[in-house]
Amino acid sequence: QVQLVESGGGLVQPGGSLRLSCAASGIMFSINAMAWYRQAPGKERELVAGISSGGNTNYADSVKGRFTISRDNAKKTVYLQMNRLEPEDTAVYYCKSNYRSANYWGQGTQVTVSS
Repeated sequence: QVQLVESGGGLVQPGGSLRLSCAASGIMFSINAMAWYRQAPGKERELVAGISSGGNTNYADSVKGRFTISRDNAKKTVYLQMNRLEPEDTAVYYCKSNYRSANYWGQGTQVTVSS
């Protein structure tokens, strides 16, 4: 059974930082591309950052220079380091794995940026 479990969300003030984690089980983690998406109320889910099995990364323009995605294949975990957070970053953040046609999603973790 595939499980992606996100953690690390919470309430943070503007300008603050959070690190999200996504622990995977039931998949061959090292061969999967991993990504973080987010969905704000009333908006569509959007890609935030992705990392290939080989470690190549890509980011949404809105988070470039502030967020960093990384992976630890030994721990089967992908991370999203979020710095200089803005109120516009408030959303539910989801982890996604992909290998060929197989896509799996986590349950999401809430990130709220507010003073």
